[in-house]
Amino acid sequence: MAETDALPTDPLQPMILLVTGLSGAGKSTALRALEDLGWEVVDNLPISLVRQLLATPAPTDADGGLRPVAIGIDSRTRGFSAEALVQTFKRLQSKGGREIATLFLDCSAAELDRRFAETRRRHPLAGDRPIADGVAREREIMDPLRRWAEQLIDTTAFSSQDLQQDIRRRFARPDFGGLTISIMSFGFARGQPRNADLVFDMRFLRNPYWDAKLRAGTGQDKAVVAYIEADEAYAAAMTQISNLLITLIPRYEQAGRSYLTIAFGCTGGRHRSVHVAEHMAAMLGERGIHTTVQHRNLSSPIHDGLEAEASKP
Repeated sequence: MAETDALPTDPLQPMILLVTGLSGAGKSTALRALEDLGWEVVDNLPISLVRQLLATPAPTDADGGLRPVAIGIDSRTRGFSAEALVQTFKRLQSKGGREIATLFLDCSAAELDRRFAETRRRHPLAGDRPIADGVAREREIMDPLRRWAEQLIDTTAFSSQDLQQDIRRRFARPDFGGLTISIMSFGFARGQPRNADLVFDMRFLRNPYWDAKLRAGTGQDKAVVAYIEADEAYAAAMTQISNLLITLIPRYEQAGRSYLTIAFGCTGGRHRSVHVAEHMAAMLGERGIHTTVQHRNLSSPIHDGLEAEASKP
């Protein structure tokens, strides 16, 4: 069956998606992408248990919304019979209820041969025969499902990232957020955060710590903010950093990332990094990019010896 556009979803009747196809064509990658999109994923469920799974109440997410379910099944599944599986789903669809659809992942024999040879994995149906024999046998076994499937993805020319992008295009839930972006401030004198994906060092800006009137303040105080913004490098740096982030964030989304942490550091984590983190969140917000902000060291006590030594001009 020819490729189709993304299947519609009904929030009152969550879609059941059977994900199947040839071994090595990308089923595991597709299921991981669906799970990142908020689907409940069940892989390699014995055929005898499929009906029981579909008879259970629809799962819900953290907000109480109904979640669609993806069921991974292939020729290695216990009790597998493509024809019997098609008949089972036909009966379930005839009874109404939740929407059921099938996604079949296909791939050329030559590419599957290359993938199995490259990873040194055995084809599940090849036994002691060449990989090509296993591929041919599986293609014949899976043919009823391929003809039954509403959606077909040929992954021959796809990388893992290409397949993830295609899955997101087809099956992204409109009520489920994509990339979750966190912006944090921190102090280098108290250690660099381990979970940060992007780190920007704000110690090039003049330091309010050296002004006795501002030392006890934070990057949330107007006087401290005015002092930082008066630095001649400030405006240009903020524009360039925000432009860089606006360029990079969509690339992280395309790569299938679920979380992105952007960290801004200064010496103690109380002045420059705090202000820049909040200012950058606001700038991104104006572009429609939602973020959350956390300040790791905002409430840390001033440690004159540590901070003075680390921040000497």
